[in-house]
Amino acid sequence: MTASAKIDQAARDGRLLPGAVENLQAWLAAGLPDWAQQSLLELVERGQWSELNDRFYRYLEFGTGGMRGRTVGVVAARAETGTLSAQGSPEHANVGSNLLNDFTLVRATVGLFRYVSRHLASRRVHDLPKLAIAHDVRHFSRHFCELAASTWTRLGGVAFIFDGPRSTPQLSFTVRYLKAHAGVVITASHNPPHDNGFKAYFDDGAQITPPHDRGIIAEVNAVALGAVREYLAKDLTRVVTLGREADDAYLAAAAQAALDGEIFRKAPLRAVYTNIHGVGGVSSVPLLLHAGVHVTEVPEQVVFDPRFPTVKSPNPENAEALALAVALAEKGGHDLVMATDPDSDRMGVAVRNRAGRLELLTGNQVGALLADYRITKYKELGWLPREGSASAALVKTFVTTPLQDAIARGQGIKVINTLTGFKWIAGKMRGYEEQLKAALLAQEGIALDYDATPFRRRAELLLRHSTFYVFGTEESYGYLPNDLVRDKDGNSACLMFAELCAWVKSRGLTVPEYLDEIYLRYGFFLEGVINLYYEGASGAAKIRRILDDYRAAPPQAFGDTRVTRFQDFGREQFHDADGEAIPAQDLYLVTLANGYSFAARGSGTEPKMKFYLFAQEPAASAAELPSAKAKAKATLDALKALIEADARKRAEG
Repeated sequence: MTASAKIDQAARDGRLLPGAVENLQAWLAAGLPDWAQQSLLELVERGQWSELNDRFYRYLEFGTGGMRGRTVGVVAARAETGTLSAQGSPEHANVGSNLLNDFTLVRATVGLFRYVSRHLASRRVHDLPKLAIAHDVRHFSRHFCELAASTWTRLGGVAFIFDGPRSTPQLSFTVRYLKAHAGVVITASHNPPHDNGFKAYFDDGAQITPPHDRGIIAEVNAVALGAVREYLAKDLTRVVTLGREADDAYLAAAAQAALDGEIFRKAPLRAVYTNIHGVGGVSSVPLLLHAGVHVTEVPEQVVFDPRFPTVKSPNPENAEALALAVALAEKGGHDLVMATDPDSDRMGVAVRNRAGRLELLTGNQVGALLADYRITKYKELGWLPREGSASAALVKTFVTTPLQDAIARGQGIKVINTLTGFKWIAGKMRGYEEQLKAALLAQEGIALDYDATPFRRRAELLLRHSTFYVFGTEESYGYLPNDLVRDKDGNSACLMFAELCAWVKSRGLTVPEYLDEIYLRYGFFLEGVINLYYEGASGAAKIRRILDDYRAAPPQAFGDTRVTRFQDFGREQFHDADGEAIPAQDLYLVTLANGYSFAARGSGTEPKMKFYLFAQEPAASAAELPSAKAKAKATLDALKALIEADARKRAEG
């Protein structure tokens, strides 16, 4: 029986999804390289229908984090695996429309080039399309970076790459630094080792948002698979490799995250830092050392390694990922631990409590600490009025703790809530920048060069004519100090948090004690999260069922606690504090009769359904705080079990 006949029979038997059949047949007929053709035929011959379903049931799509997916399937063909590299990389990224591989990457690059070219033409800009590309340490990351750069230059554009791995925030900065028209980072952030990604950025240095995202997706979808073949061989002769100057420019910008450099001399700090085998050490360590922090790196994790061999997951949200760093800090008596994920856009920490033990903080807690400290410091420095300003803003996501809303309002500044993804936070920065430029041009006839204007001067102008972005944060361990970069920045976050720790140390306090001071001002807040992982085509269907069922039949109660409000961001229209409409999304906010609440959404970067839980209890005095913490935890744990059970039932239909 031929491969085509076997595919048809599997379809008739219900073992192959219709979409998988269509895409698989198209790829087999597309004239792929011999190794790719052999790989697909081998999987068909072996009857690996579940694997082929997962590989071909759809084309890899852009989400909140761009395009992200497997490069190595659950089951690999012999020709794909080939000869493993010294660090365990297969010879080829696996074949499939729903995987990140040479074919889907070239297709995405061609689509991005076509969109940028048409965008420039619509604005009557005659420059060659200019693209900056960075990559992390994952399997195929360097190869994908070079392949994208080669494709871009062969299409007629100008492409810039670095001489090695660099962080996501450095790419964001570099797009603006080079005045590039677009940017790409090859990374899957903290995902498992078998994944990689293609994060697309526009000319403001931020990830793509409407209408550009839809336009790029349309262009990518219009690229015929047959058009990919001619770009599969790399030609780097016209690709520009960036030098030290580009690194120094980013480090100078990232260093401005520190508001009080003198504090490190007043309260010397000893920190353990780990890059968890990723790129963070390239920038985070120089920033900390230059500030005066004594840094000890985790020797087992310094080396770049796409397998992330010392951890189950290279995710600084997970205690296990920081275990080696914590052990080293306990042994050496260091003040704190900091860790960044593989592309160094996120940071996790551990700090010493009054008993002298290291304890992990959540992303919500770190964001709240940084927000309160930085607003306070801006006021001390005279950047903000003592009473605050309606023209200054803390920008956060809806799924980030409401404690930060309370802090911002208590400090007298505006709080903006956005959809999940730092691209929405960056979109607010772009709006504030454009508003300032328009105001100065209309009122004073000044065409402001925004990036060339010193940061302090920009802050003054924004307060007067627009909105000054004070700080931005999201619960998933992402923080951004200012608008010099337009994506969350783990490198700057390390510097910011070290400054906060030195300040707390100078007061004779511990970081948990400073957090308790904040709770006593605003009440005790506690957060929880539920992650329901559903892999592959069948998993995607389960996530879709949960989302659809929530909309069709919103929950009415959990145990004895009634639902008092159900907000559907896909059907209702909401506006932020600036009066701007929030784009429609499958996001639900659920408020309960006891004042607790939770949000529900499908992850844009991983195959999972996510629930974010929020608890709040009053605490009028230090004596009341322990009982408030205990009550919040017990109530939240019970609620978490009920929400998860309900969601799993909805997933099965």
